[in-house]
Amino acid sequence: MATSESVQMEAAWGLQSPEPIRVPARAALAGFVDGGAGLEAVPARGERGRVPEAEPETHYSVSLSVPASPSGLHLAACASVRSDGGARVAPLLPAGEAAPPELLKQARHQSQPTLTIRSEVPPLQRLRTVSRSDSTRDRRFDHFKTFSGRLERQLSNLRGVVPHDAAAEIEPGDSKISEEGTDDDSGDDVPTADRYFAALEGPELETLRPTEVSALPEDETWPFLLRFPISAFGMCLGVSSQAMLWKTLQSEPATAFLRVSPHVNHALWWASVALMAVVSSTYLLKVVFYFEAVRREFHHPIRVNFFFAPWIACLFLVKGLPHPVWTIHHVVWYVLMAPILALDLKVYGQWMSGGDRRLSKVASPTNHLAVVGNFVGALLGARMGLREAPLFFFAVGLAHYVVLFVTLYQRLPTNVQLPKELHPVFFLFVAAPSVASMAWARLCGEFNHGAKIAYFISLFLYMSLVVRINFFRGVRFSLAWWAYTFPMTSAAIATTLYASAVTNVLTRTLAVGLAGIASVTVAGVLVATMYHAFVRRDLFPNDVSIAITQRPKAKFSKILAHLRSSKELVFAVSRHGGGSDTNSESPSPMARGHGRAEP
Repeated sequence: MATSESVQMEAAWGLQSPEPIRVPARAALAGFVDGGAGLEAVPARGERGRVPEAEPETHYSVSLSVPASPSGLHLAACASVRSDGGARVAPLLPAGEAAPPELLKQARHQSQPTLTIRSEVPPLQRLRTVSRSDSTRDRRFDHFKTFSGRLERQLSNLRGVVPHDAAAEIEPGDSKISEEGTDDDSGDDVPTADRYFAALEGPELETLRPTEVSALPEDETWPFLLRFPISAFGMCLGVSSQAMLWKTLQSEPATAFLRVSPHVNHALWWASVALMAVVSSTYLLKVVFYFEAVRREFHHPIRVNFFFAPWIACLFLVKGLPHPVWTIHHVVWYVLMAPILALDLKVYGQWMSGGDRRLSKVASPTNHLAVVGNFVGALLGARMGLREAPLFFFAVGLAHYVVLFVTLYQRLPTNVQLPKELHPVFFLFVAAPSVASMAWARLCGEFNHGAKIAYFISLFLYMSLVVRINFFRGVRFSLAWWAYTFPMTSAAIATTLYASAVTNVLTRTLAVGLAGIASVTVAGVLVATMYHAFVRRDLFPNDVSIAITQRPKAKFSKILAHLRSSKELVFAVSRHGGGSDTNSESPSPMARGHGRAEP
């Protein structure tokens, strides 16, 4: 069956179609794919011979035509390969003759012809053909994947499906995935600390600057594992510390009048174990499938402190175990403290090295997590009967806590105010001295003056934060709210131990009151977390802090908007300066705003 252009050409020139020439389907297709090379095996027009039909391998029905052109080349031969294996070839124009004007005029309005292939092939061969388009996938996240698509290609080969790379060589223009927003810097090196500070803003470095472009798409939701941060272990800290609290309320003489049931400690401990298992398994999947994202979190100047949280939570679980702690083998303590020691050597070495990760540059309230682990380890080791090793970790933690405390009070890096969403992290100031007081009391065997000094420091910091109610009003919920739970619980446990050493109505009331506040806070934050995770589904937004490019790469629109805002500010300042010369008695609105802002 001839094509439409062949019919039009025959009608215009009065040519008769030659006798059909039967060729194998594979030769006809080879002539199309290989640029006509496959048609060399077709006999010439004058021979009028018949080629023996090939074995019935695969039957195709193909309609071919070449793009239109003003020179009349669009009137080239059009072939129709029928399913019976034969072909009808239309004659070419005679050499030296031009196409009629009416045909050229009609050709100018012809749209670009298309290729249509219909095949009757076995299911497996059809799957290999269709896989060219079905295997197209989003490659924008490959840089953060551990396998970068290699595992998918191996599985595809095992299933007998053509890999995506082979299909891309045949049809390079059929990619439906835009590469515009991907990061060109796909090297193995992670961004430096200076790059984190240059691309991100905010004291916790969690917001992308307006002139920066994310390495991942910002207008769609990322895979869940990419959005699951290491700070999710804060939930484990809050719940596991509650198991410690209720075990202390049950065992201490100062709170014996409460008659706390041991079932409360059992229930909280098992809930902590379940939560720890869920969070740990989820983050372990992130390590397996998105190792580059974990690597960037570890090199993040602020996120690196949360890598202490899993091991601190494990120490809390051992300390809050319903059975007596001294019956646990000492090997457990050494296994849990080995990662903390490795992190201490890494983080503390960066603090005092004087490089781009020095403490004066990366100091934030989250750095307390890097110190608390030493005090918790000393507390658990002392309860298990160890002496020298817990004292070693206590000394290391105390030395770095003093330096961190002074650095945070002076705010050496910047004087930028913490955003409201991160106000809860200020409660981490309370955690370190509270746990230090308990650790020193267990090391010495009594709640002596050293333990009381550390406890009084934590109690003062606790009260100085509580009295500032406006400081925490209107805070949007996020995972940062779990920073309330662990320090409050630590302060309540330290108060209970202090009440056992100094027993009176005031200390008992304080111990019960702080324990109640900590329990209500943990319950409230847990309910809010479940509501945002399962109802609103906004607990884990896109983690842009790990999606920065290795080199600055800003969009022109963002740069233009930034420059426009800068010009408006300069124009406003210059207009204010000019107005002050002409009329000094009527200051501009900007001046009046500055006047009200100054005390």
